[in-house]
Amino acid sequence: MADAVNKTDFERSCCPIACALDHLGDKWTLLIIRDLFLGKRRYHEFMASPERIATNILADRLKKLEAAGFVLQQAYQQKPVRYDYQLTQKGEDLRPVLEALVAWGKVYYSSTQVFSSHQQQPISAER
Repeated sequence: MADAVNKTDFERSCCPIACALDHLGDKWTLLIIRDLFLGKRRYHEFMASPERIATNILADRLKKLEAAGFVLQQAYQQKPVRYDYQLTQKGEDLRPVLEALVAWGKVYYSSTQVFSSHQQQPISAER
């Protein structure tokens, strides 16, 4: 996995945190990844999230996530073309990162809620 990444292809720094933030560091991207972990697969499902992402931003982030190898896009309807989205292994490998953010957030923002879905295991601080 990591061997396939060109180690000299950095956007601004060779720091692994900076490289991760180049792809994941805006306020929407990790929420889309969260929703994928919670079982959302289609555009209208992402739009129903409580954060109310704008359609143009959602479309842009999904394209960027696909280009960066975090998400696969697959057509499920042809006329009009509509897509399902799913995490790649690279995207799936973000689970412990999101779980760590949940654990940290529950400590410092104790009145927050952890979302869950009947389709997927919830992203939680407990294992």
